[in-house]
Amino acid sequence: MQPAGLEAVFLANRDKLLRFLRARGAGDGAEDLLHELWLKVSAARSGPVAAPLAYLYRAADTLMIDRYRSRRQAEQRDRDWSEAEGTTVPGTSDEPSGERVIAARQAAARVAETLDALGPRVATIFRRHRIDGVAQREIAGELGVSLSTVEGDLRKAYRALAELRERLDEV
Repeated sequence: MQPAGLEAVFLANRDKLLRFLRARGAGDGAEDLLHELWLKVSAARSGPVAAPLAYLYRAADTLMIDRYRSRRQAEQRDRDWSEAEGTTVPGTSDEPSGERVIAARQAAARVAETLDALGPRVATIFRRHRIDGVAQREIAGELGVSLSTVEGDLRKAYRALAELRERLDEV
């Protein structure tokens, strides 16, 4: 069965409609839009159309505008979601790259080595205070040392870590 009416006009002018969509900025999406137009035309049970080619151009243009608006709204929704959730760029993972993960692990290992080189008491005091959040006075009681010893050991740890940071920044 031969297509008739609007379907026949569509098939006869398919290349023109495709060029029209590309010229209007559809780019790679022109074929998809043309297919969507075909689905609408073939499913529609309308009466006679006075200017079928003009009707098809207008329908193609409307589809393109709808797709543009939909994409713009989705982008805005993604931006709003990102701002509300505190993420960075829509469609981009907030997870660090593999290189950054490896570099961070290496830096953490260097920090651990630096602390361990200061002795077990200094490393324990630093970790209990800075990582576990334990008060200096409580650490002094746990280890059976004076508060000034805890403060002195923390100063040693801070100084060593500051020197490590300077060395790492130079690299």
